[in-house]
Amino acid sequence: MNYKAYIYIITLMISMYALSGVNFDGWIKTNKAIEARILAVLMGIAMSYFATNFITDFIQVSSIIKG
Repeated sequence: MNYKAYIYIITLMISMYALSGVNFDGWIKTNKAIEARILAVLMGIAMSYFATNFITDFIQVSSIIKG
């Protein structure tokens, strides 16, 4: 499972890049920029966690199917 850490880092960078295109100003109260950034970081971590688990599960299932 050494590759899981690499997949996690890659998906974290991709999810943070994807979230940089989202405008959180409409969802966050006025003068709460720090909270919006914390929310973006937490969402990026959650997205990368789910993506990493999906990828590793897919690799395991595909190896089972191969034989």
